[in-house]
Amino acid sequence: MVLSSVNSGRTRPSASVGGALLRLRARLAAAPRLVSWLLTVLVAFFGGLLRFIRLGEPRAVVFDETYYVKDAWTMLLTGEPRNWPEFLTRRGLDFPVDTLFAQGDTNRWLSSTEYVVHPPVGKWCIALGLKLFGGAGNTFAWRASTAIAGTIAIIIMIRVALRLFNNMSIALSAGLLMSVDGVGITLSRTGLLDIFIMVFVLGAFDLLLMHRDWARVKLRAHYAVDAARRDAHWVPDTSRRARRAQRKAADGDSSVAGGDANDTTGTAGAAVSSSANTAGRNQSMLLDARGPVIAFSWYRAAAAILIGLATGVKWSGIYFMAAFCVISVIWDAWERYRAGYRSWLSTGLLCDAPLTALYMLPLWAGTYLAGWIGWFIHPDSYMHDWARNNPGQGITWLPEGLRSFVEYHVEMWQFHTTLDTPHDYKANPLTWPLQVRPTSFYWQELDGHPGLCSLAPHSKCVAAVTSLGNPLIWWLGSLCVIIGIIIAIVKHGDWRIWAVLAGFIGGWLPWAQYLHRTTFTFYSIVILPWIILAICYVGDHVRRRVSAGTWRITLTATLLPILLVSVFFYPIWTAMPVPYEFWLSHMWFKSWI
Repeated sequence: MVLSSVNSGRTRPSASVGGALLRLRARLAAAPRLVSWLLTVLVAFFGGLLRFIRLGEPRAVVFDETYYVKDAWTMLLTGEPRNWPEFLTRRGLDFPVDTLFAQGDTNRWLSSTEYVVHPPVGKWCIALGLKLFGGAGNTFAWRASTAIAGTIAIIIMIRVALRLFNNMSIALSAGLLMSVDGVGITLSRTGLLDIFIMVFVLGAFDLLLMHRDWARVKLRAHYAVDAARRDAHWVPDTSRRARRAQRKAADGDSSVAGGDANDTTGTAGAAVSSSANTAGRNQSMLLDARGPVIAFSWYRAAAAILIGLATGVKWSGIYFMAAFCVISVIWDAWERYRAGYRSWLSTGLLCDAPLTALYMLPLWAGTYLAGWIGWFIHPDSYMHDWARNNPGQGITWLPEGLRSFVEYHVEMWQFHTTLDTPHDYKANPLTWPLQVRPTSFYWQELDGHPGLCSLAPHSKCVAAVTSLGNPLIWWLGSLCVIIGIIIAIVKHGDWRIWAVLAGFIGGWLPWAQYLHRTTFTFYSIVILPWIILAICYVGDHVRRRVSAGTWRITLTATLLPILLVSVFFYPIWTAMPVPYEFWLSHMWFKSWI
């Protein structure tokens, strides 16, 4: 013992043992996080396989790929989308340009730039896949970016659910549901734009959840410091109003999924839990304090950029910007209340909200404008010289370039708000969550009996890509939205219900004002994450009230039928050759044909 304490330049045995114990403890503490990421990657790998296997099939232009893939290709080679002829002549015969494009004849565009009605970001994403995976002559490359986006969405979905419910079985179930849903699979395997909106807004939502956790810890830590500083001067308020406020705060702490301390892990979670208890005990002491400024965080700034990218894919991202910002500010105000600050509402509305808008709106708008750089720098871009050719028209006080840009947007707005062209697969937006009228992207009768058609040699052989969600996921999710609202009302409030409703408020409800417009059910991909979160919300409510064994049985009984239905529908989501009767057996309702 004496030798071990001598400063001989050697490491002390006691210090060495203590350091080893500390390192072991740190590794054990980090193990759950490592395991959660390994499981996340495993589920995403499974979902990625469903998206990438046979991604080049069908070797045909599928649905609106005729616009987006060809636009992306010409943008990659010339900087701007170009017009294409409708037909091309080969050996004296006229062929549709899409047919020849799919066969590898990909350089027949015209010199004139095309009038496009969506911003460029989504097409640049497709162009990146074309660049990295062999160009437009490879149908795999057409869809590589959407498949990557769909796989990334699975990872984000798991992390969002884990952050909300702090339970790995719930989080992995969320990722599994995202992996096997038909809308998610078909949009990941087709060169369309909507999958990019979904992954950008889902990533932004995850960042806003991170901001909320950061703000919560900051508020509770600040409250604990103020409480210690003022403890000596505190005179308890024993009025009925004060006691009622304390009881409400305590109920609020316990009503949020077993206590909001579950939102975080490790030491931070313990600190939050401790400070939450302090807030409950000392609420009457600091009711008049405002608390720290929590409007700005890098999480929120990054979220604004991602929503700007989503808006740069399609304008529907604007609605997510509005919904997410409002919900995030409400969460900030609610956390001030739960920390014990009487001025929570006025501070949230008069301080947090304006400061949040002061930087999120410019970041969002700047990101959107950055997506149009190509339009500004190419002198032959569509309507680039409109202002020069139309002097005295438009917003005359703007520079010519911006005046042309604004007028282009006016034309785009008129197109989107007046589009009512009849279409066989037009679907009322109110029916999207129930998948009443799915979109047929591709249907082709095949020669011979390849693939599964060999099992029925006397039947017609067909291949189809039907953008139909797994009906069990969408029907159960729609039901769970209603149940979740009821649960939140009975529990007298739960901040997570806004997390469940966020996607519906931003991605679905605004379409109610465009019931006359030509819309399609596959637009519902943007609300798929929140359909899944609704299922998770109700599932978490059940999990907390039953035994572990009962929960495992319930989870299995829910997931197994969903997986079997996905196995059944997978061939008609991915253009696998199947007998006609097999395809017809999937058309459960007349509206699905």
